[in-house]
Amino acid sequence: MIDGHTKLAGVMGWPVEHSRSPLMHNHWCRVNGVNGAYVPLPTKPEGFDQALRGLAAAGFQGVNVTIPHKEAAMRACDELTPTAKRAGAVNTICFVAGRIIGDCTDGTGFCDNLSAHDVAIGGRTLILGAGGAARAVAAALLDRGCEVVIANRTPERAEALVAALGGGEAVAWYEWPSLLSGCSLLVNATSMGMGGKPGMDWDSALREAAPGLCVTDIVYTPRETPLLLAAQDRGLRTVDGLGMLVHQARAGFRAWFGVDPQADQTTFDLLAASLR
Repeated sequence: MIDGHTKLAGVMGWPVEHSRSPLMHNHWCRVNGVNGAYVPLPTKPEGFDQALRGLAAAGFQGVNVTIPHKEAAMRACDELTPTAKRAGAVNTICFVAGRIIGDCTDGTGFCDNLSAHDVAIGGRTLILGAGGAARAVAAALLDRGCEVVIANRTPERAEALVAALGGGEAVAWYEWPSLLSGCSLLVNATSMGMGGKPGMDWDSALREAAPGLCVTDIVYTPRETPLLLAAQDRGLRTVDGLGMLVHQARAGFRAWFGVDPQADQTTFDLLAASLR
């Protein structure tokens, strides 16, 4: 029951109806006995700053931000954690004493998800995309000693990301499929595949993949994206994006509601059922 003592948080995105964060956070509130609620907050890009400050003024504990707001969120914050500064993007925000404090848990959540699937972090990784999520993932992998290659449809964005991170290599978009023979990990950090829309001919793109390549996608709606299905058809190992969602969410829940939630099987089963 929501009352005058309920702690409020939510997720800002445009669109936001695909997000399973409300389902997950409200489940954690129930199982941990937290008087809290987490709501979807559809926010147009042109109204993002005003909406963010309005939520802070309205007494929210904080918010998550998703596509397309992660870089705008960084610019809107009064203070950034070292991780957010390194990633150059924000996905988790806390409102503290009138200040907007931005953090980035995407990179850690991504790596925790790989570890949970017993995927070794190292070697050469090819990342598709150069937006906020790609930047967070690239920063986390570089900091863990990986060799990172970034491909983006707009090459200038990939080059700018490499320069900002102080590491990695930018390659032309048409070139990335030919590099898969030398990679141990492929990461789709774009929105291609969201809603089940292919975005490109993944089967053809994976033709030169090394047999040991692991393919992962940050998209989790659907859980088996066109990229992952194409990789499975080729006998490649795959990791879906649901675990990244769960692992990146724990830090925010802990900050807003004062409890460290568990990434247990019940949580995964609940989310998986909602995606069927």
